[in-house]
Amino acid sequence: MAVITAARTLPVMELRPGLKDVRRPAELMHAYITLSLLTGIRTEEARALRWAHVDLDGDPAARPPVPPHLAVWRSVRTHGETRTERSRRTLGLPQVADQALRDWAASQAGERLAAGERWQDTGLVFTNHLGAALDAGNVRKMFKRICTEAGAGDGWTPRELRTTFVSLLSHRGVSIEEIARLAGHASTRTTEIVYRRELRPVITTGAEIMDELFGAS
Repeated sequence: MAVITAARTLPVMELRPGLKDVRRPAELMHAYITLSLLTGIRTEEARALRWAHVDLDGDPAARPPVPPHLAVWRSVRTHGETRTERSRRTLGLPQVADQALRDWAASQAGERLAAGERWQDTGLVFTNHLGAALDAGNVRKMFKRICTEAGAGDGWTPRELRTTFVSLLSHRGVSIEEIARLAGHASTRTTEIVYRRELRPVITTGAEIMDELFGAS
């Protein structure tokens, strides 16, 4: 995806004068965009994510094996709660997202070293240059710059990464029940209402399987 490529190749994010973060490493938004797009987590969930809730290795020796994963248990909403009880979920990490987080962890360690005693040990995955929580406005501005560099224009917001996640799954034939579970929706009705434009209007999974079984010409 062009946006992911642009996020990875831009050396630094330069924001407008007056914002809290003036220059940020490209690994920050590359990880933020990749994780949001490939897991469908909400923007408020991404900004509240803690390293303690991320397992980049999993446990391949376990029976059954435990893949790399993240636990979505918090958000930046009031009291740190997720939207609903169903929003609390543990999601497997796609390999690309896993590597993006590893790259950002290394870059964040460099920022921590540079900050010295000024570093705020929040334990958050996505932080500003002093370890504090990312400001939503800065995330939007960095995201818009990346979209512009990718040729998509500046009319996009980070929330649309989640919309794209739902759309990609739907077009690959994933059931609405599974999409709702991955997205942390209280019910499939929420998925149908909020993402009605992204869901496939015609369910073709059954027909495709039967064509395979009975050899459609």
